[in-house]
Amino acid sequence: MSGASSNIGSSTAIGRLAQWCAGFTPGEVPPEVRAVARNCLVDTLGVALAGATAPVARKAQRVAGLASAPGAAAVPGTGLRLAPPGAAMANGTAAHALDFDDNCYAGVVHGSAIIVPAALAVAQQVGASGAALVDAIIAGSEAEYALGAAATMSLYEKGWWTTAVLGPVGAAVAAGRLLGLDAMAMGAAIGIALAGAGGAKAAFGTDAKPLLAGRAAEAGVVAALLAAEGASGPPDVATHLRGFAALFNDGVFDESALEEPGTRWRLLDPGIDVKRIPVCLSAHTSVDVVAELARAHGFGAGEVARIVCDVPPVIVANLIHDRPATPQQAQFSMPFALAATLVLGDVTLSDLDERVIRDPAIAALMERVEMHTGASWDEEARRHAPEGARVRVELADGRVFEGFRAIPRGAAGDPLPPEALAAKFRACAGLLLPPGAVERLLARLDAIETRANLRDLFDDLNHEA
Repeated sequence: MSGASSNIGSSTAIGRLAQWCAGFTPGEVPPEVRAVARNCLVDTLGVALAGATAPVARKAQRVAGLASAPGAAAVPGTGLRLAPPGAAMANGTAAHALDFDDNCYAGVVHGSAIIVPAALAVAQQVGASGAALVDAIIAGSEAEYALGAAATMSLYEKGWWTTAVLGPVGAAVAAGRLLGLDAMAMGAAIGIALAGAGGAKAAFGTDAKPLLAGRAAEAGVVAALLAAEGASGPPDVATHLRGFAALFNDGVFDESALEEPGTRWRLLDPGIDVKRIPVCLSAHTSVDVVAELARAHGFGAGEVARIVCDVPPVIVANLIHDRPATPQQAQFSMPFALAATLVLGDVTLSDLDERVIRDPAIAALMERVEMHTGASWDEEARRHAPEGARVRVELADGRVFEGFRAIPRGAAGDPLPPEALAAKFRACAGLLLPPGAVERLLARLDAIETRANLRDLFDDLNHEA
């Protein structure tokens, strides 16, 4: 399907990006890039299955069922089969409902939670192969992260929620690849997606955050479908006088970042950060430092008099709930993350519960956690440790321990081993599916590139064989 009458060609940075996304062959992709893309698929689907049980996901599922036409794309947890836009919205919301999905610092985005649901929905609708699905995830990821790199950290630091702003582009490219869009039509899809994007970090700690993720996936799929019908999009959407960079980012846009797809793989550099615990990534380095200090020195929660976290400004801006009252607020709370780690031993999905938040031991320890940003977090320091942490733990007996981490466990530079990724999938998927179904799905995903048609990927999963 070629589609669009757009005038987007290879003369613009967006046009050249679109040309690569539409035209690369599987043989041009290094095996290590395909491996990362497969991990993104497995991790995202796992957290989406867990997230499908969350109240906000249930709301999105009901609305998708009302608003979307029937189709071939499954909405796990409902029995629904919807057209791709509705399935992408419902499953994208589920993928981000628990804030347990991955992150990329090229744009500071939750990329896979938008790209994977969009790609899966279209792949099921058109009966694509597993290998084509992986190609689509690669295309969408590289396109979105290239735009994120071009926008720099500036976009995120201004208060835009980059996941909602850039996510429609990743979803549009992934969907467009599966729809067979040519370079012209792919450029139109990108233009439509980016021209209509938006999202504010005011959404953090509310249902709006995962819902915006779902809407970003939906918007990208719709943009690709419109481009397939011949709709045009702005060829200079990023650099137009009234375009993305001017309106969103004070004109900051490094076009050279869009020239590198196929030569610099952003799935490898800066890579994908997989979450080990289900809270905002901004808390992870501090959690890791405190856990390491507790193991090394043998102290417990009751011995702690004070914890002081010196972190980059972005962490202070993200973790705004010092005294959380709801599970959603707890996901954006440094005091909760550290208190739960020391009192419970770790933070798990079952700990995101109001009874846990109100636990007297956790509430008392939260009162002893402080967070600030210091002068040492200059531009160079933030570049090497964008969400790093220096942590000081003071005990009641006068002992003081300090530690530093530049990146969290699970980050691209310190990845989780395969067995940990599989364990995370089992724990997440097991919230929705029976054990046998979890194992069958994991086996299918492990062999995804050998699967000829994805329409039956989710068949036979709601009961034991």
